[in-house]
Amino acid sequence: MYRTIKEVKEALLSGESVLSITEYFLGKIDEHKHLNAFLEVFTDSAKVQAQIVDEKIKNGTAGKLAGVVIGIKDNICYKNHKVSASSKILEGFESLYTATALQRLIDEDAIVIGRLNCDEFAMGSSNENSAFGSVENNWKKNYVPGGSSGGSAVAVSANLCTVSLGSDTGGSVRQPASWTGTYGLKPTYGRISRYGLIAYASSFDQIGTFTNNLEDAALLLQIMGGKDEMDATTSSKELTLKTLTKVPNSRIGIIKEYISNPGLDAEVKHHLDKTIEGLKNDGHEIVELSFPYLDYLVPTYYVLTTAEASSNLSRFDGVHYGHRSSEAKGVEQTYIKSRSEGFGPEVKRRIMTGTFVLSHGYYDAYYTKAQKVRRVLQDKTNEMLAQVDVLIMPTTPSTAFEKDAVKDPIQMYLQDIFTVHANLTGNPAISIPLTIHSNGLPFGLQLMTTHFAEQALFDFAKSIEKLKE
Repeated sequence: MYRTIKEVKEALLSGESVLSITEYFLGKIDEHKHLNAFLEVFTDSAKVQAQIVDEKIKNGTAGKLAGVVIGIKDNICYKNHKVSASSKILEGFESLYTATALQRLIDEDAIVIGRLNCDEFAMGSSNENSAFGSVENNWKKNYVPGGSSGGSAVAVSANLCTVSLGSDTGGSVRQPASWTGTYGLKPTYGRISRYGLIAYASSFDQIGTFTNNLEDAALLLQIMGGKDEMDATTSSKELTLKTLTKVPNSRIGIIKEYISNPGLDAEVKHHLDKTIEGLKNDGHEIVELSFPYLDYLVPTYYVLTTAEASSNLSRFDGVHYGHRSSEAKGVEQTYIKSRSEGFGPEVKRRIMTGTFVLSHGYYDAYYTKAQKVRRVLQDKTNEMLAQVDVLIMPTTPSTAFEKDAVKDPIQMYLQDIFTVHANLTGNPAISIPLTIHSNGLPFGLQLMTTHFAEQALFDFAKSIEKLKE
């Protein structure tokens, strides 16, 4: 029911109202409280908005997303609604403005139904770092949905809203999409405005989408993308997406270090190989490439993102807004106690790591070195994409794991081994559902193209879908 924008439009044409669709989802959210996907449901404002859109439909002035119900990750600002980045430090904080990307969807008459649970400040790969409890994977009890946008992935997968927004700093949209059987898009860096997205690592963060099909991902990107004067990093490159079509005879790159990685689950590898074989039989040319820097991706990513996080999160101090310790006496204690009480262990770990890599005597050894490595990674990726039209790779090494199964932070960071690549280099990437593992859990495969080639990304994804038909 209403799993895609097309289904919503068909329902409206058959006489259903936006209010009845909204109420349907409110009922579904209530039934699935145990998943802990929503931190807050905007019942009143969603119903008011639905009635306004119903009037617009009668007048023939409704936008492209009339009747489409969306959930937003709890790090995206929505005016006069709470936003906390799933952290105690922002408890009770109400946003004073709406994020540009979200405003563009609202302008097309989308209904915002609530804010979705995530890892605190988007730091995590399992959604176990939220200050408000972990999200349950709707496919299997006591399993994680992936992170950091776990609530956004589960909301779309469990049909609690039609589409949702997440943010992707190192795989935070694609990894949970892989583990919940949804489509997770990370556009090119600068394609969608970050204005109104609570920053984690500014040169990596990008707002992305969760949908149940490719067409919806393309439509949302078309609406949200484009220049924004409130974000100087947005690109002015035009974004015009045409109807998605299967691509004939293209060159598809496979990176041998990814495909033959010892950490890759045998079944994931088998289905990936089968897909590649199917593409070959379909007339595409498969080009084997080498990317000898796989082992440097995660360390480089964590040096740079923790440095940026240390800087970005310095504003949350108990003085300007958010949590202020009631125990504190004097200015210094206010800063120390408010931050100690307000931030969770993973956020503290990353702030301290970032402060260390930026500190005098270590700056050149870590931060400067990592920036140089990032350039090498980007040059190599551009070189590979000059030879092929698209890169195909796993999204995740395995399927979702049980809650509390991964206790070592390094092992948790390695969950992002195949996704951080696109964030380090700024390329667009998408995770599309591949199949169901014998353990009953879904997993996806990932596609990556050159900067601003989202049309090609969708078209290749379409080619893979045609294979499965």
